[in-house]
Amino acid sequence: MKVNEIFKSIQGEGILMGLPTIFIRLTGCNLRCKWCDTTYSYYEGQEYSIEEIIEITKNLGIKRVCITGGEPLIQKDLGQLLDKLLENDYSISIETNGSQPIEWINKKIMISLDIKCPSSMESDKMKFSNLEHLSFNDQCKFIIEDVTDYNFSLSIIKEYNLIKKTNVIFNPVGGIKARELVDMVVQDNIDVRVGIQLHKIIWDKNTRGV
Repeated sequence: MKVNEIFKSIQGEGILMGLPTIFIRLTGCNLRCKWCDTTYSYYEGQEYSIEEIIEITKNLGIKRVCITGGEPLIQKDLGQLLDKLLENDYSISIETNGSQPIEWINKKIMISLDIKCPSSMESDKMKFSNLEHLSFNDQCKFIIEDVTDYNFSLSIIKEYNLIKKTNVIFNPVGGIKARELVDMVVQDNIDVRVGIQLHKIIWDKNTRGV
């Protein structure tokens, strides 16, 4: 399995924000979002066995793991890694870009699923049937750059009745500011969380391994 980095930090976004977490960032992604902040994960990395990954993870001393990327679900050995982590009693979350099927993932694992908005230039790659498999153990994130993205997000929430199914998070990126996004959500009475990327407030936005 090709791994970009393994490190210990805090979860920077979503409903687990602030919790100490081990991140296993896998190499490779099938999308090329315009505003991607981890482009280094597209190709950089080295091969590890499942056993080596588990050993490194154990040595970091935390029982909460986030599998991220890139896009973890394109890794053929991902199922084996998840099984081994569950066997070792880890609390697991997995971040996915919304283009890959998720129904096979063990329900004990928290799925953090992105829906790519138009500004990403990849919204046509979304597998919307995934939304039927989310629960309140999971979360669905919309990364919003402008009003077009905001309106797109509202349409998806309504069409798939998402607020009744899972935790919904709006994160600002690029042009739109968090305050603007908050104002729109409050004005429209949308029952979603407005999130930020906490790690980019604590550390420089280009810092790796945090």
